[in-house]
Order: sequence, then structure tokens, then C-alpha cells
Amino acid sequence: MLLANSRFVYFCLYTNKKQYFDTMRHLLTHYRKKTKYKALLSTLFFSIASLSLSFTSLAETTDYQTQALERKELPIQSNETANWPEGPEISAQAAILMEAETGTILYAKNIHEELYPASTTKIMTCLLAVENSSLGDAITFSNEAVFSVPKDGSSIGMDVGESITLEQALYGIMVGSANEVANAVAEHVSGSIDDFVKLMNKRATELGCTNTHFNNTNGLQDSEHYTSAYDLALIAKAFFSNDFLCKVGNTPKYHFTPTNTQPDDFYLKNKHKLITGEVKYEGIVGGKTGYTDLARETLVTCAEDDGMKLICVILKEESPAQFTDTVTLFNYGFNNFEKINVAEADNRYMPNDSLFFESEHDVFGKSGSILKLHDSNIILPKTAKLSDTDYEVSYDLSNDDLSKSSTALAKISYSFNDVPLGIALLGYEGQSGDTSDELPVHTPVTYINVKYLLIIAAAIVVIMTIVGSISTKSGPSRKYYSKSDKIRYKRRKREFKKSKFKP
Repeated sequence: MLLANSRFVYFCLYTNKKQYFDTMRHLLTHYRKKTKYKALLSTLFFSIASLSLSFTSLAETTDYQTQALERKELPIQSNETANWPEGPEISAQAAILMEAETGTILYAKNIHEELYPASTTKIMTCLLAVENSSLGDAITFSNEAVFSVPKDGSSIGMDVGESITLEQALYGIMVGSANEVANAVAEHVSGSIDDFVKLMNKRATELGCTNTHFNNTNGLQDSEHYTSAYDLALIAKAFFSNDFLCKVGNTPKYHFTPTNTQPDDFYLKNKHKLITGEVKYEGIVGGKTGYTDLARETLVTCAEDDGMKLICVILKEESPAQFTDTVTLFNYGFNNFEKINVAEADNRYMPNDSLFFESEHDVFGKSGSILKLHDSNIILPKTAKLSDTDYEVSYDLSNDDLSKSSTALAKISYSFNDVPLGIALLGYEGQSGDTSDELPVHTPVTYINVKYLLIIAAAIVVIMTIVGSISTKSGPSRKYYSKSDKIRYKRRKREFKKSKFKP
């Protein structure tokens, strides 16, 4: 009987660990009164349990690696753009490489697919904290903040009633990935975790996210908590525009010292290997790691080189490939693209748009302000020229456009085979070449295109001529109505005079 059941145990060992444990419990129950088998079964149970867990772990690892190889075959959407630098194959489910200043997407793989972000969620939590609170604010830990997260999750061991500054909390979140700290910050900013989650979703919408829904502050696994690579890059773009957040997000180790409200002395070590230097890469600005069983490895990283600041988002990858994928994409971006100042390099559209743009004087002949491009950059493949791009002139300016330049009147949107490359703002420039904002307030402007004005004037002249001609023909005091009538009239007048004086 024992031998027969042993074969069943062997079967469970290679199939399902739940089946195995159920079988062993059955055997122990069946033979619990037979002392001679009891010790043997106990030994067998624990021995095979260890082997079972090892084999199961190996099977799961093999399965995950198989999935990673399958993901590597998924299409890369940015490679479908004609004459765009070919991007590398990586085994992440989704990935994006975005230039932070312009928002230009250099690499795209399933960038709008809704996936779990895990702890990269905390980028949004920290962004909202800085936008809505002061660094010196005291963050006090409530019972809900501490005990509403799993005990085995990421934590820095804060207790109920303890408090730290918001600045320390940000390091706790970004370096230590502390779930309870994210909750405490949420309560401080919004009064409750639920209200803070609403704020997260509102801010995501403001940033342009369309495939994101947050359901907690820290990225703990939740079927209603998801985002996309593109949306996460937009959130990271706002995060890395803040110098202090860049500093926090690029900290390899942080030291908590005891205070009156927090008694412990301890260090936090960042798990982001590009930040700690375990994976070498120059120019890292910051980043955040993430992991859950379903999300797998997630990673957000920012790096800067040669005037470009690139944001890389990796979703659903296996360790340590999330780091090597990021390095691969950074190398692809910095090696294949460059930043172009269109204010210095481009004036193609000016003669076709308005005669004002090609003259140093206004239409009244007075020296004064003229319209010129403000310093603006676009991102272009190194294999392409500026003349290969398309452009579109628009006078519909957003508040964000006006915040960059109060004298802006229009914007030029550049693209390359339908891929947006960035915009350039068109505005006033002073008499002596001063490009500073001379008009502090943007006022409504009526745009007059001289070309159209001349066409209208010519049309008016033609109409007036026709009207004048008609009035001339219909006037009662006229002796003739046309040139031929005039000639006929003069001839008859001469003939009359001759006949009058003829002898």
C-alpha cells in the first residue's frame, strides 16, 4: 500500500505541488495509527517537500523564460515607420523610449497595452506629494497606513504613531520602495488613501494618460490597477522635470537617523542596478523598480547624454533582463538620434506663411518687432535631414505653450513620416535681436497675411472698375458710350464742319 502511494507521490512531485501536499496529508492520516510507518512518512514528507519546491521553482523559471522568448518575437511598432532606425528585439511585453523634452517616441513596443506597473506606481505617488505638500511636512503613520499592506511586502518598518518628514518619506518610497510610507504620504496629501487614489487618476488624465487606472498608492497587485508603457512614460516625464525628484530617484543608498518621532537608525539600498552601479551606465538621472508575480519585473529609468534626456519604460520582463533591456534601448536612442535646434536650422515655412516673416521692417516701413522662432528643439534620426521633415503651422496655442513663451503667436509642429518630432514656438523678437519676452501678457492678435491682403485689394480694384464702367455707360451727360462710339462721333463732327463751310 505504501509503495503504491509512493508512486502517486512521485507523480505529484512532477505535476502539481498542491496535489503532492494533499496526497501526503492523506497518507499521514491513513497511517497515523501505524507507528512503524509514522516516522518513515514524516521523513518522506519533508524530504520530498523540499525536492518538490525545488522542482516546481525550476519548472516555473523555465516557463517564465519560455514566455520571455515568445515575447521577444512580438512586433516592434516603431520599426514599421519608413526610414526610422531599426529598434532592437527585447523580451519585455511592452517597452518605450521617449525623449523627455519633446515627448518624441523613439522606440515603441506594445506601448498602449494595459499591464500591471507594480512599484513603478510610486513615481506618481511621489510626484503628487511634491506638487501638493512641502518637504518639511511631518508624515505621521496611521494604523491603516501601516497595516493595510502585506507584512511580507516592501516596507521600512515604520510603526503606528511614528512620523518622518515628507523629504525622508520620498527617499523611503523611491529608495526603499516602502508600501506603508506611500500610504502615509497619501493620507497626508488627501486626507485618506481613497481620496489620494482619486487624485492619482485625475493627474494621470491631465498628463494625457488614456490606458491607466490606479487603485492603490504603491502598486500592490490589483486587477483594477494598471497602466501602459506610454502612460507611465508620460508620468515619468513630469517626475523627471523636477530636479529634487531626480535627486531622490537617483539615490543608491539612504540613511535614516533616529529622531524624537522615529527611533531607529538604518540604511536603505536601492534595488535599481543602474542607479547602484551594479550595471554600469553613464548619465543615469534616476528610476524606479517594480515587481509582483503577475506584473513580473517592471522598470522606469531616465538617462541623459549629448543634450538628450531619454525615458525608458520596461513592463513585464524577467530578471535581470529589465536592466539589460534598458541599456540596449538607451544605446539605441543615443546612437541613432540627435537634437536639432530648429530656430537656428529651419526657415522653410516662413516665405509661404506670411511676408512679415521675411522682412526686418513692418508693412509701414518702421523698424520694430518681428516674428521669429524661439529656441526650440526636435529629435531627428541621424540618418535624416531637417528637409526630410514635414511641418504644420497652427495658431491654436495651449496653456502649456503660452507658459513657455508669453509672446508666442503660433507653433510649428514637425513630423517625420507621421511620427511627431516636437514643436517650435513662433513669437515676437525685439529690435536689437533680444529674444526675451517683451510682452508679458499674451493678448489676442489679429493675423494679417499680406499676400491675401494684396489679392483682396486687387479684387476690390477690379470690382470698382467694373462698377465705374457701368456707371459711365449709364450717365446721361455723356456723348459716347464706348471707344468706337467716340471715334464715330468725332468723324461725324468733322464731316459736319466741312459741310457747313463748303461754298
